[in-house]
Amino acid sequence: MSTENAVIPALCSVTFRSLTPEKLIPLASRNGVKAIEWGADVHVPLGDLARARQVCELCRKHGIDAASYGSYVRAGDPRCREEFSQAVDTAKALGATNIRVWAARNTPENYSDEELRNIAADLGRMADAAAAQSITVSIEFHRNTLTERLQDTVDLLKQVDHSNLFSYWQPVPGRSTAERLAEITALAPWLGHVHVFHWIPADEGDERRPLTEGLPLWAPLINAWQTAPHWSQPRLAMLEFVANDDVEQFEQDMRALRQLCTAR
Repeated sequence: MSTENAVIPALCSVTFRSLTPEKLIPLASRNGVKAIEWGADVHVPLGDLARARQVCELCRKHGIDAASYGSYVRAGDPRCREEFSQAVDTAKALGATNIRVWAARNTPENYSDEELRNIAADLGRMADAAAAQSITVSIEFHRNTLTERLQDTVDLLKQVDHSNLFSYWQPVPGRSTAERLAEITALAPWLGHVHVFHWIPADEGDERRPLTEGLPLWAPLINAWQTAPHWSQPRLAMLEFVANDDVEQFEQDMRALRQLCTAR
């Protein structure tokens, strides 16, 4: 896949946990998906190298890049070193050039200074281990982690200070477009892939809405999105989740995502 500055329409496999890769890949191909981040929870389990190779081959047959391995390895967890070693092996079997990881399980004020230093050290070791295999490491930008807030994310990335550690970005429901633009702009020195969805706050948690409704909000974000200067991979706009896990809604959302990618 070209590494030019184009925005590539992609998919997170967790969007359809109920579908096997054998069913998900043809569906993705029919709807213009060019790359997939494969989740470690269902589709490509951690350490299952045979399954990773199968999924890699299925993607290849359909012209899809198995670009990223969506692991659930969390810096700060006692077994993160062992699990990340398995994640590297699984990503290699999958043909993925990026591994998604998580930065702990809460926001920084819930940890001591020593714990924060240990979490940063874990991320540095992950970046080292992956670099040896020409694989990048990207931290999820997500609520209930050290990267829930922009400044905390920047502080963590600066503390680790590793050329092979990058950040994802995704919108936090309830934040304004101005806040989101500030986030995606400030993260540019470390930014890689982006997760795309349109959710709005609701009385009982977030409400998934059609991506078409979010196009006016997403257009300026896609235009502002600049990957890190040393990011050498394609920039993937990865659709993540759809309303009611509905295939027809997915098809509509993918049309909207392709529109965003080509309008840039």
